[in-house]
Amino acid sequence: MWLGILVGLLILTLLVVVHELGHAIAAVKNGVVVEEFGIGFPPTIFRKKLKNGVNFSINLLPLGGFVKLKGENDSASKKGDYGAATFAQKTKILFAGVFANWLVAIILLSGLSLFGLPKILPNQFYIFSDTVEIVQPVEIATLNKDYPAEKAGLNVGDKIIRFAGQEVPSVESLITISKQNRGKSVDVIYDRGGAEDYTKVQLLDSEEGPLFGAGLGQGVLVKSTWSSPIVGLVTSLQFTQATFQGVYESLSNLISGLVMQLSPDANVRSQAGDNLQSAGDSVAGPIGILGTIFPSAQKAGLAQLTLLAAIISISLAVFNVLPIPALDGGRWFLSFIFKLSKKKLTKEIEEKTQAIGFSILMGLVLLVTIIDVTRILQ
Repeated sequence: MWLGILVGLLILTLLVVVHELGHAIAAVKNGVVVEEFGIGFPPTIFRKKLKNGVNFSINLLPLGGFVKLKGENDSASKKGDYGAATFAQKTKILFAGVFANWLVAIILLSGLSLFGLPKILPNQFYIFSDTVEIVQPVEIATLNKDYPAEKAGLNVGDKIIRFAGQEVPSVESLITISKQNRGKSVDVIYDRGGAEDYTKVQLLDSEEGPLFGAGLGQGVLVKSTWSSPIVGLVTSLQFTQATFQGVYESLSNLISGLVMQLSPDANVRSQAGDNLQSAGDSVAGPIGILGTIFPSAQKAGLAQLTLLAAIISISLAVFNVLPIPALDGGRWFLSFIFKLSKKKLTKEIEEKTQAIGFSILMGLVLLVTIIDVTRILQ
């Protein structure tokens, strides 16, 4: 458990630090002074001033990182201030973090493509002439409580090698073998963490209900050589599109569900629950993300963990593009609106807008956290 927590925190911290590093590099290249670059959040446990004048700090709370720029308000005008940069330079600085997260995802997915990239999208890209599909063993995805598979000591993630003395090339074959041995005690050879083991399972004698009592899955890996960088790039774009679509659908369901709950019509209010449930099922907050990473870090292999890191890196990029004032996309959007109107964005207006945006963001985080906790308890 502790290993999973440590690895999970390390992944999240590294991805956020990479994001902030993107901002820092772009700021320096565009003449903006970087006052501090921190890993984690205060209280500070280590601080050193680097040769380039940047204060580098390591902080106690391992929940990401931050970069502090000189004159971060848009109205700041001294040399080296962020506010003194041109609109084009600000655009580069604000979106450099997003680019850094996308670049990490492309590198990770390209590397996975060389050794075997899990195929999880229905139309996942690969170049047919340079791709080999590797079908993985049948794996236990879920366990039904108090059913034979759980009683026999099998765990989620176990790969079934032989079942009742027969090879198991597919999920369908295991179901067929189970039906042929209904009510019997069968030998099961399985792989757990790279080591084979053995157990006996007493199958149920049922005509319609589950016999084995486990949800089964079977993954496919796509392995490429020279086309791996192309696969990494295009797959990152596909995951980005899927993430944007998921965010849109979640927000649409959330907003429509909340509006429908205010309706005087009882039938409309009853439908609101379905929309809110759909929003909750398709979005995860900090607890949901950590709840995914920690078990994965503890049980999954390096490939699954790398894929998860790539997907979360893309999610961070997408989230920071959204025009929410407290985020990178929101800061850019506010600057863009004032630039179009040819009005000066004062420090007071910017701080008030950021505060409102931050409050909205924290409200969404709280709502999603409640959904996460409810999902975990259920």
